[in-house]
Amino acid sequence: MKLPLALALSAFALVIHAKEKPNIVLIMVDDMGWSDIGPYGADIIQTPNLDKMAANGLRFRQFYNNAKCTTTRATLLTGLYPRQGGRGIELLNDQMVTLGEAMKLAGYQTGISGKWHNGSRKPHRPFDRGFDQSYGLWDGACNFFDPTIRDPKFKGSRKRVFGQGDKLITQFPENYYLTDAFTNHAIRMIDGFSSKEAPFLVYVPYTAPHYPLHAKPEDIAKYKGKFSMGWDDLQKRRHKKTIDLGLINPDWTLPPRDPEAQPWNDAKNKDWQNLRMEVYAAMIDNVDQNIGRILSAIKKSDEANNTLVLFLSDNGSCAESPGGENNIAHIPGPKEYYSHVGPSWAYAQNAPFRRYKSRMHEGGIATPLIAYWPGVVPKNSFTNQVGHIIDFLPTFLEIGDGSYPTKYKGNSILPAEGISLLSVLKSPSKTITRKEPLYWFFSGSRAIREGDWKLVWDQKVKTWELYHLTNDRTEMHDLAEKKPHIVKRLRTQWETWAHKTGVNFKK
Repeated sequence: MKLPLALALSAFALVIHAKEKPNIVLIMVDDMGWSDIGPYGADIIQTPNLDKMAANGLRFRQFYNNAKCTTTRATLLTGLYPRQGGRGIELLNDQMVTLGEAMKLAGYQTGISGKWHNGSRKPHRPFDRGFDQSYGLWDGACNFFDPTIRDPKFKGSRKRVFGQGDKLITQFPENYYLTDAFTNHAIRMIDGFSSKEAPFLVYVPYTAPHYPLHAKPEDIAKYKGKFSMGWDDLQKRRHKKTIDLGLINPDWTLPPRDPEAQPWNDAKNKDWQNLRMEVYAAMIDNVDQNIGRILSAIKKSDEANNTLVLFLSDNGSCAESPGGENNIAHIPGPKEYYSHVGPSWAYAQNAPFRRYKSRMHEGGIATPLIAYWPGVVPKNSFTNQVGHIIDFLPTFLEIGDGSYPTKYKGNSILPAEGISLLSVLKSPSKTITRKEPLYWFFSGSRAIREGDWKLVWDQKVKTWELYHLTNDRTEMHDLAEKKPHIVKRLRTQWETWAHKTGVNFKK
């Protein structure tokens, strides 16, 4: 049956409009330090594909996450700050829409391959929350070679939940490696989605380089002996490179070693200490290899010039030491062991910033963000625009000509809390002023940033500190005593936000 000419032309116009909508591939790594990749200061770890993205794209100097795996993922998905401090609850409730749900309303195909970590039971799984296709880990970290292996006793002997669509996965093939598998499924999604008329959103949240430190022997071998200078020297080298790259102000003071870290000269078992960093580097190297595979798949699909690719980390490097800081019985690399980098390497990985994952100084909440979109994002560009993961959802909706819903499935939806950064992607010299400050909270640590001012409370220091970030982003000069009126104003704003979002905190 032939359509009337007017209807046929209308249908053709809809197809053309759908094809013109850009695709989005959002790649996030887990527990990676700010200067752990070449475009942000690494001089040993090889990241040629991220180097290429940066050379042909945009780097944010001031982009933020939530300092923690679960809360970052919830905020990235919803464009909302975590409610109730992000602990003890499912982070996705029926007053929120996810990227999957919102972009489907805008006509997008949606997929996720990687670490979900926002609920493993109905109605909080990926396929419950708007993703047409899904593969990966529904909760936190797992064994990279065999996800059926339980966590060790010192991590609670927990069995991790893995799934594809609505089916649990309980067996994995020989020669399995988690980062490769996430990429394999992401590429299948890109191949399948690109063969259809509708645009697509593919979210690839890797678990690397989160512990356990597991990497392929051939990748580890590339870094044998490369970190023998130790973490103190590594921090200084990265600090210099971040200055040379134009990422930071050379007038900012390089912070001293954090209290949790130790001098390299005092470190015992240096061969074991070096191996930790060698394996960690190998995990990032492997991620970069897989990003290269994703970029190749996009190019092969003929969608390269119509696809925005973003890369970031969910928090700063991790100083946690499950099993003990000097547990040399656990060898980094093989699947039989469960190792971590510890605080001394972590402080160098976050150079030039202070603190780590779960803490609200810049080392915990600052992330690289690379935006690669040929023909749209200017090559080898930088922006000083302050951005936050709450901004992804409004940015994607503007890209996809979508609207943020006020109601979804009969439920009233919380108002969006981020801003669209599309104009900055196109014109990096542009800056957008926020109407509201940025806020953070996790496990006692808290912060607020308003313009150049940042007020921060560390869970181990237990007092408010005030910093002027344009002059002192390494947070070395506390101005709280000199500017009590600013402390009072920002503290009042933070407490108002905390009550609004259900944060339970002690003054």
